[in-house]
Amino acid sequence: MSNLAFVGVGRMGANMARHLQLDCGHDVTAVYDVNRETSAQIAKELGAKDCMTLAEVTAAAEIIFTVVTNDDAMRTIFLQNGESLLSASSGKTFINCATLSPSIHREVYVAGKAAGAEVLEGAMASSISQAREGKLFLMIGGDEAIFNQHKEILAELSVNLRLCGDIGKAAEVKALVNMVMNINTAALAEGLGLADALGLDLKMVCEIFSQTGANSRVLETDAEDMIDRDHECWFSAEHAAKDSGIAADLARAEGMNLPVNDTTRAQYDQMVASGLGELDKSGIAELTFQGRSPSGS
Repeated sequence: MSNLAFVGVGRMGANMARHLQLDCGHDVTAVYDVNRETSAQIAKELGAKDCMTLAEVTAAAEIIFTVVTNDDAMRTIFLQNGESLLSASSGKTFINCATLSPSIHREVYVAGKAAGAEVLEGAMASSISQAREGKLFLMIGGDEAIFNQHKEILAELSVNLRLCGDIGKAAEVKALVNMVMNINTAALAEGLGLADALGLDLKMVCEIFSQTGANSRVLETDAEDMIDRDHECWFSAEHAAKDSGIAADLARAEGMNLPVNDTTRAQYDQMVASGLGELDKSGIAELTFQGRSPSGS
């Protein structure tokens, strides 16, 4: 079994750590989070060291998972001057599991190689309960030999494991996954909002959607929450806005125009600007159903 560490132990990172230690028998030796209360809690639960510095994390484990929020956070933990995760990192492996831009994954890969470390990206297409159960859909980018070396532990986290190509390729695929998911969520919110305005039975509408071309995965996961206004966060509107933005940047670099994605991103940006960014992505229904307040309450 491997000695592991986690940087970023919010809802996803903490549950991945729990699964690997409590269910799979690995030793999570160290954790780190900018939220000190969060890191102290999971460290106590798992008997891990609550590290005060990034270099401590690297020293404490063979494999270091990172689950951070955005490109800036990734730069802070890997690429800042002075102490970072790459301090004395020769022989270590970093597996970076967050939806970030392909370019930052490539930057970290190059810096890791220069430091004598190995770097994989592990883009996740699942949510909190799947992280705890080891049923993530993991898309991996990086060197095939390094992927094969760590395939067993990656499989313990994943119900479906795919190597997408060189570093950065998994991030590209994940951006497409979330772009389409966000578009489907916005479309469902508009469809149900219009159905509600027309006085239709929403349960009937959902049943018909499920048996026709209007069916989608988000119909299963989000329709009831949209109707009941239950937007407990599994995947936040703020993250949806970020991920649709990553897809827009990729399209722009290829000289492409994605008008549907741009419109969807604008709606999630509106949620964030209205103070609804911490709601689940299903909260986009607060923008489409008549008579709902801007607060989403």
